[in-house]
Amino acid sequence: MTAETLSSKVHPVDQRLPSGKLAALGLQHVLVMYAGAVAVPLIVGRALKLSPDEVALLISADLFCCGIATLIQALGATQWFGIRLPVMMGVTFASVAPMVAIANANPGQNGAQLLFGAIIGAGVISIIIAPLVSRMLRFFPPVVTGTIIAVIGISLMRVGINWIFGNPVGPTAPALVDPVYAKWLAEVTSPGSSIPAVPKGFAIMPTVPNPKYADLSGFGVAALVLVSILLIVKYAKGFIANISVLLGIVIGAVVASITGLMTYEKVGKAAWVDVVLPFYFGMPQFDPILILTMTLIMIVVMIESTGMFLALGEMTDRKITQKDLAKGLRTDGLGTLIGGIFNTFPYTSFSQNVGLVAVTGIKSRYVCVAGGIILIVLGLLPKMAALVESLPTVVLGGAGLVMFGMVAATGIRILSGVDFKNNRHNAMIVAVSIGVGMIPLIAPNFKQWMPHAIHSLIESGILLASIVAVLLNLFLNGAKHDEEAVIAAAKHADAH
Repeated sequence: MTAETLSSKVHPVDQRLPSGKLAALGLQHVLVMYAGAVAVPLIVGRALKLSPDEVALLISADLFCCGIATLIQALGATQWFGIRLPVMMGVTFASVAPMVAIANANPGQNGAQLLFGAIIGAGVISIIIAPLVSRMLRFFPPVVTGTIIAVIGISLMRVGINWIFGNPVGPTAPALVDPVYAKWLAEVTSPGSSIPAVPKGFAIMPTVPNPKYADLSGFGVAALVLVSILLIVKYAKGFIANISVLLGIVIGAVVASITGLMTYEKVGKAAWVDVVLPFYFGMPQFDPILILTMTLIMIVVMIESTGMFLALGEMTDRKITQKDLAKGLRTDGLGTLIGGIFNTFPYTSFSQNVGLVAVTGIKSRYVCVAGGIILIVLGLLPKMAALVESLPTVVLGGAGLVMFGMVAATGIRILSGVDFKNNRHNAMIVAVSIGVGMIPLIAPNFKQWMPHAIHSLIESGILLASIVAVLLNLFLNGAKHDEEAVIAAAKHADAH
């Protein structure tokens, strides 16, 4: 039997392409997902108030674990893990809001230990419940998944906007404390003063405008990044158009370097090669409520992955069984467990890479294996991570508007396939779920009289919207199984 005959009998998913072609196509997958992959460690690392070196470490760990999870998913590991399809794994944006809430409430090393403990716990539980989740599709029709993804995008837009203008608290707050007031307070409360001690929690209200907030030069760089992305999308085609966000960031970085907004001292000090070590921030702390919060997020993530796997099976002409789905979802859990151990975050299949499979027509899973190897190598290069960490937030903000806005747009596109004309209940589900999902964004102190133990559970708008959407759909529509609708919805989702 000739080699040609043998290759014709091999399913396109299992075809091994020449090494040069594999490397080029694998790099293409990495570039498409790169901007989205590094955005999450930047957001969470800064929310934890980590040092620049520690944020760079999170970026390296993230890329390293992206590669490990991708290899397990695409190659397969034992009979339990890996769906063996062309899947690239990356940090899910769905987990960002609850992780930032945990980080804001517990900054520093203690917060990192609580966060990674919650991620490890959620990873273990996800591995155990993966077969059950693969049977829960009926509770997550497009009206539910579309609403959840829209709320994820809307919630994340706040991050992109704060990147452009400055965070609402801290050194770039809209107002500063008047130095005259601060000096007076320091003098009257100095040792030996007859004035009683300042009550705990006492603070002077900021009243002086902060010149660093919404600085026009930074705003100009963010606008340039946004315009560059739009021009590339309009006038470029194929692969170049697919990496428009990454190219926009590169253009912004060049301009920021020329204008002095971006410097490279941290890149110069970083090592060329270093190993990613587990438990860098100390042994994780396991808080049951935080673990429950992250587990609920993982259930939503795994349902979305289920739709992706079914759509990918249709694109590659490979039938996906219940057993295959369970293996793929277990790998989401295993990737999340590995992420928690190596100081990084929950993992899922990146939908823009699923879209790339459809665009290129290349079905071989070994392309994603090559992409996974490239990600592992990038994770071992601290200078690359330091370069990303050195990017001014205004550069990331211009790209963030696109990245996070595309997540919201994906939810809207999924909802566009929902029947609102003949089923008036669907509009009610979307309306109420989005409204409830906005509560933590608009009124973050709504929980002040509720038990403190449940705060981390209810301060994520994404989590609230998910719970409300599932319950309302169950109440108003019942639990009807419609696999075709789920596949159609997954094909609409080309942004994470």
